[in-house]
Amino acid sequence: MTQEKKNTTKKTSANNISASQAEEKDEKKENTSTDEMKKQEKIDDDKAKNDMEAKQEKEVDNSTVANKGKSKKRGKRKRQVLKGEAHIQCTYNNTIITLTDINGNVLAWSSAGMLGFKGAKKSTPYAATQVANDVTEKVKKYGLQEVNVYIKGVGGGREASIRGLANCSLNILSIKDITPHPHNGCRPRKPRRV
Repeated sequence: MTQEKKNTTKKTSANNISASQAEEKDEKKENTSTDEMKKQEKIDDDKAKNDMEAKQEKEVDNSTVANKGKSKKRGKRKRQVLKGEAHIQCTYNNTIITLTDINGNVLAWSSAGMLGFKGAKKSTPYAATQVANDVTEKVKKYGLQEVNVYIKGVGGGREASIRGLANCSLNILSIKDITPHPHNGCRPRKPRRV
């Protein structure tokens, strides 16, 4: 019995040793396989980067051929306009205020009808002040500070719109009336009988 036990203990110890060796071999294989996988991933990443760079160079070449001397488009810059013009049109039915730069490029505009006034309320002085507040809010992003005012028409919001612009932190440099006057041109309408 003792010999059988010795033989079995030898076999089990041999099995334990061979099992531990097998585990070590498996770990080595896993380590080498992970190392090889990492190397392969690096190679694949390098290839992908090179492909992307080549594509970008081709796109740049194609765009320069297509543009033929045109400058590249850049992101929109916020332009700063310190001085501009305010064009106010006051009719019997509505008040429209347009703020432009010196060249006449429109920065913002608003009207009483756009703000929700309807009917006879569109031509009131209150509506004109609300229009002035709205249009100055829209133009704040440009940094407009000084305006020359050009006013056209004989509506009820003439003076109120100018006051509204002045109250909204705009310096008014000049006010010019550009209402058109006929030099006896067209025959006027018959007067209304009320």
